[in-house]
Amino acid sequence: QVQLVESGGGLVQAGGSLRLSCAASGSIFSINSMGWYRQAPGKQRTLVATITTGGYTNYADSVRGRFTISRDNAKNTVYLQVNSLKPEDTAVYYCQAGATSGRTYWGQGTQVTVSS
Repeated sequence: QVQLVESGGGLVQAGGSLRLSCAASGSIFSINSMGWYRQAPGKQRTLVATITTGGYTNYADSVRGRFTISRDNAKNTVYLQVNSLKPEDTAVYYCQAGATSGRTYWGQGTQVTVSS
């Protein structure tokens, strides 16, 4: 089992920045990738960014150049630096971990609200 706890969400004005954190615990040795997804009201959950244990990153087109995903393996933590925020970035942001077994784990989510 892997437990994920997100933090760092909040209310910010358009153009502002936040840093989201996701701390992993439990069977972290089984994790081979981590990422961030988001879900806006009435919409499906979509990919924001992912990062592998080797540091390879992938971003959704809508956030590339504004968001940066990183990980601190020593702290078992993944970060998402979100800059130049737009109202359409408003969503619940979920941390996700992919295990070598194929199992996927999710955190409880953290709300990001961007005011215009």
